[in-house]
Amino acid sequence: MTSGLPFLKPEHLRPSLTSPGRQRRHTLPASEFRCLTPEDAISVFEIEREAFISVSGDCPLHLDEVRHFLTLCPELSLGWFEEGRLVAFIIGSLWDQEKLTMDALTLHKPHGSTVHIHVLAVHRTFRQQGKGSILMWRYLQYLRCLPYVRRAVLMCEDFLVPFYQKSGFKVLGPSEITVGPLAFIEMQFPVRGHAFMRRNSGC
Repeated sequence: MTSGLPFLKPEHLRPSLTSPGRQRRHTLPASEFRCLTPEDAISVFEIEREAFISVSGDCPLHLDEVRHFLTLCPELSLGWFEEGRLVAFIIGSLWDQEKLTMDALTLHKPHGSTVHIHVLAVHRTFRQQGKGSILMWRYLQYLRCLPYVRRAVLMCEDFLVPFYQKSGFKVLGPSEITVGPLAFIEMQFPVRGHAFMRRNSGC
């Protein structure tokens, strides 16, 4: 279940000594995109919990599930870091059927060609700044570099459909999955068929 749009305030970095008699200021990249690791799981879950519990009362992925996917398929995640702190993230896994089922919420199918996007979340301090759209665009470009990926799918609530349509997702119809009283719309983005873009994307 992907979310709309939910960082942690950057901390000042102090200069560190690199050798006797010399000081050098070490700074982290102002903005960095990279795949997540299991070590990022707690930061991920803190952002996700705040983003979802206030809206739906639950999270798409609990902490053990975050660790599960970041261990099995970290290459299908993407985090946006500002000065070393997590701002926003996407977590996906592979799926091997045309439609999502309840199993898709917890399973990673290594031989699948569909990326199931479980969650997109932005830290509350950085919402309403377009970061969710930028991260999704970068993620979809990244998927084009993975030769085994044919498409990306997600499920979301009705009010988020326009957001994902702006990113190029098309509505497939009502999802077979319900969580408590929540119903979802299933959407997909075709990843293959962009050979020219792949040739010129640096993949």
